Amino acid sequence: MAELQAEGKIKHLALTNFDTVHLQIITDAGIKIVSNQVQFSLVDRRPEVNMIPFCQQHDIKLFTYGTVCGGLLSEKYLNKPEPRGFDLTTASLRKYKNMIDTWGGWKLFQELLSTLKGIADKYSVSISNVAVRYIFDKPTVAGVIVGARLGVSEHLEDNARVFNFTLDAEDFNQIDAVSSKSRDLYQLIGDCGDEYRR
Repeated sequence: MAELQAEGKIKHLALTNFDTVHLQIITDAGIKIVSNQVQFSLVDRRPEVNMIPFCQQHDIKLFTYGTVCGGLLSEKYLNKPEPRGFDLTTASLRKYKNMIDTWGGWKLFQELLSTLKGIADKYSVSISNVAVRYIFDKPTVAGVIVGARLGVSEHLEDNARVFNFTLDAEDFNQIDAVSSKSRDLYQLIGDCGDEYRR
């Protein structure tokens, strides 16, 4: 790919699910990477450990996915009993429910949703908006990819509200206070994308 870039056949090189170690190898080889697409949410904050500092040093942007945990970070799951296997109708929901279980479980997740709801009400937006805004405001994050299922769950108008408000220090502190009670996913799973290399 770097050879094709040198020949002018492609303009930029970008990656998906590269951990910091492999990103370092590529960068050390003199290959300019413009972005890395990684999972990053209020539940999965692993990019904050090594990925963001590395990207800041090398002018690499992050595009994040999983930021609303397949829709679990929404009013739909606030004050609801823990969903079981048959309730999780998509692979995405099953994946992010497993992340929640590893992160701290349903009870702590409900505390996070309740905290996000209070912040959302303050700005007249949704829980998902707050979850996306929090990640969008992190250093090096250039964009947040919010999945949509055409004709099923598009949420176009709701997603656009992300650009209508800014979180303040109190909001960040409230969210971080809940996050501080969770398990360290970096220690349990590894860096961004490591779960795909096992």
